[in-house]
Amino acid sequence: MSGHSKWASIKHKKGAADAKRGKIFTRIIKEITVAARMGGGDPDGNPRLRTAIQAAKQANMPLENITRGIKKGTGELEGVHYEEHTYEGYGPGGAAIFIEAMTDNKNRTIGEIRTIFGKNGGNVGENGCVGWMFEQKGLITVPVEDRSEEELLELVMEAGGDDLKIEGDMYEIISSIENFESVRKALEEANVKIDTAELTRIPQNTVSLDESQAKQILRLMDLLDDHDDVQKAYSNFEISDEIMAALIEES
Repeated sequence: MSGHSKWASIKHKKGAADAKRGKIFTRIIKEITVAARMGGGDPDGNPRLRTAIQAAKQANMPLENITRGIKKGTGELEGVHYEEHTYEGYGPGGAAIFIEAMTDNKNRTIGEIRTIFGKNGGNVGENGCVGWMFEQKGLITVPVEDRSEEELLELVMEAGGDDLKIEGDMYEIISSIENFESVRKALEEANVKIDTAELTRIPQNTVSLDESQAKQILRLMDLLDDHDDVQKAYSNFEISDEIMAALIEES
């Protein structure tokens, strides 16, 4: 079990995502606001906003929240001005960590992130120290029971997708950033049930961790995930199924 998209699977297995509905809403609203500010309030002409709105709908966010977020971004309503920042560093066992954040106070944010790293076996590095390890990709997940692998693979490849693989009870569909929209549109037009659709960062290599390191990095990732300014945190750690099962048993 590895870092990037697998972190969502780990959170689900640990039951850590159950009580975070409000946190999820806050992240999505920030993304909607920034996307609207940068690219305008029309989702048809703003792919980033369209992706954020889709995420909001998947999270069952009320339409009025979505509309309010867009209006804050376009300046029709007053709102906090968020800036995007990335932070990079290393966790236990030398695992690389890449963080995407939105904040209204970058000095506060970097100070708090440094503290989280320092207290949990990691350290923040210079910009660029690990960013090169993570490739930006489109990621779409589809329930395995929705379509056969052969049918879905043909559809994905015709739409310009890069890869399809099975992870648990989900298909993971990987595409380039440029082809993300065309792949998603092809799936929607074929009435394929999409569970999630997002832009992500996938590590080009992974680092295997022992049980002690795994326990440390899961705590570090949990704390980063809980931070109000962190939108997404990626890592290249690899945890064996045996160690993961033991840690879940402990929790």
